[in-house]
Amino acid sequence: MFTEEHARRRGWLQAVDPRIKVLMFAAVIIAASASSSFGVLAGLYLLLLAAAWKSQLPFELFVRRTWVGIPFFAGIVVLPSIFFGLPPRLFDVSLGPLQLGLSLPGLYGATVFVMRVAVCVSLAVLLVLTTRWSDLLKSLRALRAPQVFILILSMTYRYVFLFLHTMNGMFEARKSRVVARPGGREDRRWIARSMGALLNRSFKMSGDVYAAMLARGFTGEVRTYSTYRLGMADWLALAGAFAVAVGAALVSRWIR
Repeated sequence: MFTEEHARRRGWLQAVDPRIKVLMFAAVIIAASASSSFGVLAGLYLLLLAAAWKSQLPFELFVRRTWVGIPFFAGIVVLPSIFFGLPPRLFDVSLGPLQLGLSLPGLYGATVFVMRVAVCVSLAVLLVLTTRWSDLLKSLRALRAPQVFILILSMTYRYVFLFLHTMNGMFEARKSRVVARPGGREDRRWIARSMGALLNRSFKMSGDVYAAMLARGFTGEVRTYSTYRLGMADWLALAGAFAVAVGAALVSRWIR
């Protein structure tokens, strides 16, 4: 909801052409995904923090969006490798046929994995926070992304907020009409009925919206009023991003 507010600021990344930005971030994401060096990933993350600062993004917002879910989801995926990894281990515990212990290679691999996810997620968040949604979709279309994919993204982004607003109105309407506190069974029945009503409303609305779009001459192509002109600063930013990606890949390979 607040992405457009940050995308309108006069920061460094906001001034870069959206098509160039997509290519920049894609190159760095590929380099980060292929890197197995914690030092390289940490360096990339520091560069991302510097880019967020130059783009006038709130530091707390950017870091919180990145690190709230990463330790939980990425940690669950990589947790077994810490205790079932190869030796040397800091300690060993025998549980029948199983040998558990804190594996140093497993711990390092888990740290690298979490850091890699953090860098890639930070890149995605930084791209969304510094680019208007319509410009991002148009850039993907300019880079030959499938038209159906762009249309689904556009409609989903719009109607997620609309249906959240509708559901909130249903909750407020019920709350204003209920005097006594209902029991759990009644709450579950109301939730089930509300889910069915919202699903039925969404199907009806999708048909009405599609009919209205066809009546206005919609041919499947999403059009915006934005016009793009590449400048020297855009090409320099793209060259810098590719240099960072190639440098990260070479350093990671050399350290290995």
